[in-house]
Amino acid sequence: MIPSRMSRRVIGDRLKLAAEYIGEIRALPLTDSEAFLADRRNIWSAEACLRRSLEALLDVGRHILAKGFAKGVTEYKEIATRLGELKVLDTDEARLLFTMAGYRNRMVHFYHEITPDELFRICTTQLGDVERVADAFRRWVNAHPEMLDEEL
Repeated sequence: MIPSRMSRRVIGDRLKLAAEYIGEIRALPLTDSEAFLADRRNIWSAEACLRRSLEALLDVGRHILAKGFAKGVTEYKEIATRLGELKVLDTDEARLLFTMAGYRNRMVHFYHEITPDELFRICTTQLGDVERVADAFRRWVNAHPEMLDEEL
């Protein structure tokens, strides 16, 4: 592989999706666990939107690695590690993305272990982590316009 230009559209679309999914979670009744848990649809909505927001961030990371640096990865956690090594993300942001990649894997492969209370706790205390990594990607991309393809 050789490095090429990253697609601003691909990156922007995935970051927009992540923000929309987080917005959907924030629209749920998160001020009271009883209200959140009273309607099972809240749990399913939160789970789907959280998983999709994590996948969108990981897609951005994979795109940056593949296109911008010609680095292929086979596992989600490796995306975070490589982005940290390449200084796309700082140490704390890479650690956050690494943790998110592990949680995404848990949501997909060990979904039966995730409790509604755990999901509520994550949605009320850790959505800012998702936004922090998304913001880090935006800052990095904006600081490297020479690496972007502006065409559709």
